[in-house]
Amino acid sequence: MRSAHKAVAVVAAASAAALILGACGSSSPSSSSGKLKPSQIPHLSTSSFNLTFSAMKELKILASHGKGNVAAILPDTVSSTRYVEFDAPYLKESFLDAGLKPSQFVIQNALGVDATELSDAEADITKGATVLIMDPLDSGVGAKIESYAKAHGVPVIDYDRLTLGGTRKYYDSFNNVYVGTLLGQGLVKCIASWNVKKPQVVVMHGAPTDNNATLFADGYDAVLAPYFKSKAWTDVANPAGTWDPPTALSEFQAVFTKHPNINAVLMPNDENGAPIIHWLQTKGVKPMTIPMTGQDATLTGLQNIISGYQCGTVYKPIYLEAQAAVALAMYLRAGLTPPSSLVNGTVTDVSTGVKVPSILLAPEWVIPTTIQSTVIKDGFVPASQLCAAPFAADCKKYGIS
Repeated sequence: MRSAHKAVAVVAAASAAALILGACGSSSPSSSSGKLKPSQIPHLSTSSFNLTFSAMKELKILASHGKGNVAAILPDTVSSTRYVEFDAPYLKESFLDAGLKPSQFVIQNALGVDATELSDAEADITKGATVLIMDPLDSGVGAKIESYAKAHGVPVIDYDRLTLGGTRKYYDSFNNVYVGTLLGQGLVKCIASWNVKKPQVVVMHGAPTDNNATLFADGYDAVLAPYFKSKAWTDVANPAGTWDPPTALSEFQAVFTKHPNINAVLMPNDENGAPIIHWLQTKGVKPMTIPMTGQDATLTGLQNIISGYQCGTVYKPIYLEAQAAVALAMYLRAGLTPPSSLVNGTVTDVSTGVKVPSILLAPEWVIPTTIQSTVIKDGFVPASQLCAAPFAADCKKYGIS
C-alpha cells in the first residue's frame, strides 16, 4: 500500500455491498487448551503501535487461546476515502500479524446503507463472530446492532465513532475534541499568517447524526468563542452540517451568496472543503486569501494546502487506530480484560451518561512545512501523487519529495 511496510492492494467496487478480506467460516477454530499465565499475557499500550505493525505479533498467543471469529464493519466510501484506502487494509494486516487466519475474520463496508450495516452484523454473528468492531453510520443503526450483539453475548468495539445510546464494550478512536481544538487553533494561526483583516467566518459542521462531528465542534467552538465574543471576528453563519461534499457545497454557496464578504472558513474535513475550494477558484479567489481548515489529510486536501487554498489538515495516523482495535478484539476474543495501558481514557455517552472505556489516540495538525515529516514519511500519501503537475513547484518549495 502507500507505505514502507508490506503492501496491501485494495480495490473498491461500488456495486459490492462489502469488502471481504476474510470469511466468517461456519467452523470456529478450537482454542488451545490450558489457561494463560499472567506472565504470558501481552501488555500493550497506546505507544506500542507503529508502521511496522510489530506489536501485533505479540498477540499471537492470544490468537491461539481465543474462540470464534472477529468481524469489522466500516460505514461508507463517501464521507472519507480513508475507509477503503487505509482502514480496511490496515485492519487486515493487523489481524494477520496478530495470528488470525483469513477464515477467522471479515472486513466489510456498509456503503452508506443502515440496513446493510445491520444485516452484515447479524449475519456475522450468526456465522460465528465472537467480537464485533463496528463504525456506525449513525447512532440509530449502531444501537440496533449493539442490542442484537448483546443479546447474543458478543462484545462490540465502537470504531472511530461512538454509538450514542449504545451498549458497546469499548471505544477506539482519536481524541476527537482535540481534533476540533487543532482545527480551531489552525484557523487562528492561518488568519494571522495570511493577514486576513476583520475575519468574517463561516463555521461549517459535520453531520448532526455523527457524535464525532459534535466532539469536533466542542473543540473548535471553544477556541473560536473568545474571538467572536470580543468582536475581533464575526460569526457569519453556522450551516446545519453534513459529511456529503455536494451538500456541503450547497450549504456554503447559499451562505456566500448572502454574505459575499466571507473571508475565512472553519471546515471540519478535507472532503467537504474540496468542492468549495474549487468553486471559489472559479470565482477568481486567489491563494492565501480565504483561510480554510480540513481533516483527514486527503490527497486533494494536501494539494490545496501546498497551493495556498487550505491552511492545514488534521492528520490521524489510521494505522494506530486499526492496530488498537484489533488488539482490543484479540483480548476480548481470548476472554481477557485489556490492560489499562491500552485503554487509556473514557468518553461519556451523552445519551445515557455512561462513561465508556476508551482508547484515545493523538492526532496531528499538518501544514505545508510538516507534510514531509508526517504523511509522506508514514506513506499515507505518496509524494509522486502529491507532487504531480501542477503541484511540482509547490512540493519543491516545501521540500516534499
